Amino acid sequence: MSGYRNFRHTVWPERRAAYEALAEAGQAPLAMVIACSDSRLDPAMIFGAPPGGLFVVRNVANLVPPYQPDAAYHGTSAALEFGVRSLAVPDIIVMGHAMCGGVHALLHGASGPVSDFVGGWMEIAVRARDRCAMHADDAEAMRLACEHETVRVSLENLRTFPWITERVAAGKLQLHGMFYQISTGLLEVLGDDGVFVPVT
Repeated sequence: MSGYRNFRHTVWPERRAAYEALAEAGQAPLAMVIACSDSRLDPAMIFGAPPGGLFVVRNVANLVPPYQPDAAYHGTSAALEFGVRSLAVPDIIVMGHAMCGGVHALLHGASGPVSDFVGGWMEIAVRARDRCAMHADDAEAMRLACEHETVRVSLENLRTFPWITERVAAGKLQLHGMFYQISTGLLEVLGDDGVFVPVT
């Protein structure tokens, strides 16, 4: 509540006109970000985005499931549909990060208090784990490689959505992979050659 009071007394007066304009005109975010729910990661803060600047979806391990329109619950896919088809975002960023608990569950199994849903959700990224098998003898290298690979898997799954591939083909939408190092604050971008490189 003290954080809210600070917002109300300091931030709100300074940005009141911007919030009122957003309420009046609606949202038109510059990009959609699919990020992890990890509390140490804040896309709006990392990118210095103003209110209304980013349409952010957060879930365990920044995963995008494949296109599967059925009767099940699809929170991430529903957000994608709204962001792409209603808001017409020009860019989608999949942002992975270091020290991801979801990737840890993928590599070591989800058990105990996180056995109801996390394990099943992380099945989306099984091929990420399989692709990193060459690092099996080095736990740290395996974790980092798999964290990077979950971004690639999510980008691949984005391309299974027909209305995403249509917009990409028409030049109306671009897909990007990024990776954030929590301990250093460094951001890496996935290049066309499939390699992550630090932003300079």
